[in-house]
Amino acid sequence: MPSSPVVIGVDSSTQSTKAAVVDAASGRVLALGRAAHTVNGSDGARESDPGQWWRALTEAVGEALRGLDPRAVTGIAVAGQQHGLVVVDGAGVPLRPAVLWNDTRSAPQAAALTRELGAQGWLDRTGSVPVASMTAAKWRWLREQEPRTADAAAAVRLPHDFLTERLSGAAATDPGDASGTCWYSTATGAYDPFLLELLELDAGLLPAVVPGGATAVGTLTGSAAKELGLPEGVPVAAGTGDNMAAAVGLGLGRAGLLDHPVVSLGTSGTVFAATRTRPATAALAGFAAADGPGTYLPLGCTLNCTLAVDKVAALLGLDREDAAPGGEAVLLPYLDGERTPDLPRASGLLTGLRHATTPQQLLGAAYEGAAFTVLRALDALPGAAGTEVPLRLVGGGARGRTWVETVRRLSGRAVVVPRATELVALGAAALAAGAAGGGDPVAVATAWGAGDGETLPPVERDHATWARIAAALDTYVSLGAL
Repeated sequence: MPSSPVVIGVDSSTQSTKAAVVDAASGRVLALGRAAHTVNGSDGARESDPGQWWRALTEAVGEALRGLDPRAVTGIAVAGQQHGLVVVDGAGVPLRPAVLWNDTRSAPQAAALTRELGAQGWLDRTGSVPVASMTAAKWRWLREQEPRTADAAAAVRLPHDFLTERLSGAAATDPGDASGTCWYSTATGAYDPFLLELLELDAGLLPAVVPGGATAVGTLTGSAAKELGLPEGVPVAAGTGDNMAAAVGLGLGRAGLLDHPVVSLGTSGTVFAATRTRPATAALAGFAAADGPGTYLPLGCTLNCTLAVDKVAALLGLDREDAAPGGEAVLLPYLDGERTPDLPRASGLLTGLRHATTPQQLLGAAYEGAAFTVLRALDALPGAAGTEVPLRLVGGGARGRTWVETVRRLSGRAVVVPRATELVALGAAALAAGAAGGGDPVAVATAWGAGDGETLPPVERDHATWARIAAALDTYVSLGAL
């Protein structure tokens, strides 16, 4: 007889794929498989072969299922890196490498799109103003730089859409990930015909938008089931973007916590909260949430977070934890340009250097610069301003002592560090459970207790460091130096 029911949540991120096999009743992670990705490009280019995402998914799922009963699997869902542009031919084969979220070559196209409609025009329709990361800017870049490829496209997909279609054969997406394209309207809950015409993008190339990430869009195809070592007929959820899945995993949504801010420290830094207020401010991306109509996930995203700080540590020959507060030094580690604030051509900035400045202080200044950039977006979140509501701190950085203490010192807030470490995969697993008949995915994740964890009390806010970084950034932006 098969074992107790389990679900599989897949986190297909920029650098790797993780597959979590989760007990559907308790939320306990029974096994975790991993496989790496390769990102190529320089001078602003960031690309990956979508085929390797599929190979990594099958490898990670195979590793996670080793020793487990595949007949116990009742659902599967994919959460993927947002914004990436995948163009495929009629057989579903990619025509070129995917253009990733952190590819900044489309910055001129983003600026042009903003001028054509005006920032407020975009906010009214999509809740977001185009920046280089948004898929609409990448599609405009492709049409201008590689028109033959754009004309040959039989379908346009986001990374998680591409994988969901490989699993189920269904061309489907959810409102959460779709809202990161800038051709989906959070005002109407559908693709915007006016924007599609502006972008010269045929609606027939796009996947159908289903009500939520837990919507069952089909079942595993015979070929997918064979590659994964699973039985045919396993329900496949629509899935969503990685940030939306992390929110589900934390229990954020209409069946859980609303207006509770989260700071995620990973390759990118993000700040977000689930809310019933439709966001429309240029300071944030006005995403929809994955748990269905009427819930939103306003989000601020930075390009430079843990990897940028690790690079500074490597340049200084220091361990990442061998850091001290920066003193007078300000280091903005904008090594890949920056998204928030919108400075796609920026590079790293160091100022305030003194004879007494130590290498440990320089590394600490890099932490402070990266954390400041993420935290400054907090005040724009609905209901999240001030310091009364605790921050939930997630991502790889949340496991680092210096990251946690830097966020506490610069925010002045209590910090909750959830015990669960694979929140994107857990959120995807909750979506899979929903598709298998388990109900609202946020309620599922809340019952699992994935977002529970230790609460660290607030410390006195370091207003002096905050003001010093803000003044340096504002000065250099006004001078056009970034």
